[in-house]
Amino acid sequence: MRLCFLVEEHYRHDGMPNEVVRQLTAWGHEVAVVRPGGSLLRMTEVMGAGTHDAWVLKTVSGGPGLTLLEAAAAAGMTTVNDARSIRGVRDKALAAAIGRTRGLPMPTTYAVARPELLREIPASEYPLVVKPSDGSSGRAVHLVSSPAGLEPLLPELTGEGLLIAQPYVRNSGTDIKVYAVGGELFATERCSPLHPDPAVRERRVPLSAEVAAIAAQVGAVYGLDLYGVDVLLGPEGPMVVDVNDFPSFRQVPDAAARVARAVLDLARAGGTSVPPAHPAPAAAPAPAPVAAPGTVPPPAPRPRAQALSVSIPAQVSARAGEPL
Repeated sequence: MRLCFLVEEHYRHDGMPNEVVRQLTAWGHEVAVVRPGGSLLRMTEVMGAGTHDAWVLKTVSGGPGLTLLEAAAAAGMTTVNDARSIRGVRDKALAAAIGRTRGLPMPTTYAVARPELLREIPASEYPLVVKPSDGSSGRAVHLVSSPAGLEPLLPELTGEGLLIAQPYVRNSGTDIKVYAVGGELFATERCSPLHPDPAVRERRVPLSAEVAAIAAQVGAVYGLDLYGVDVLLGPEGPMVVDVNDFPSFRQVPDAAARVARAVLDLARAGGTSVPPAHPAPAAAPAPAPVAAPGTVPPPAPRPRAQALSVSIPAQVSARAGEPL
């Protein structure tokens, strides 16, 4: 197959997606790597019809890569993930609105276009977590203990664009990161960016049925196939605090091979018709049944774009080193 990876300069030397590109190349597939942040792009010609079987995005939020992916989707090409689904999670304010409407357990979310408008949030909502709506990799994330603590932070937030603020979910200081790839879920525990502790090492942990059901529902709600979910175990139960398209997949066994197989499966199932990614349902969907880490869950209906629709297989038939 012929694939195009859109990779921002920020990820130029990262294992993900470079190891995936190497794996696909080793299997005999043709992979082009375009770096949108460091290239002159002739947009009127860059999307040649039939040039690639699928386009894959690994970029920072707010980078030019998503524009290229959306151009590919508009030209009827297959994208991984669906371009509109990516837009739905890259904008954290939009992601919160979609998630809460569709029944995901997410904190109350405020959005402001100017930092000084954060002063209007009631004192009863503090402590607050404040971050850019298009933030990534922990950029400009702040824990604000009180309205008085907000004031010295306002100049630093100027220029960050749309901001979101959420009441802080009290937790143990560690996050649960759930990765979804190829119909499987894998959970890791890691230090929270709000509570940095060098002694806490990221490690794989068992995935509870409750968190697994929430993680599977995230994929259905946003129409994502490859994604990561940040979950906090708060006093009121698990809370979704972030969703990432094409994350690092750290601690996932054979991550490069698993992601490469998932990309190929999605490319092979590609089409040209892209219906709305987030149709409004009459009620929130029931959580899909999910198996424990390392096993494949039974298929569940998902409201995703037709271009990327793929059934969860009964078992993963292609393993690392096997011909595809």
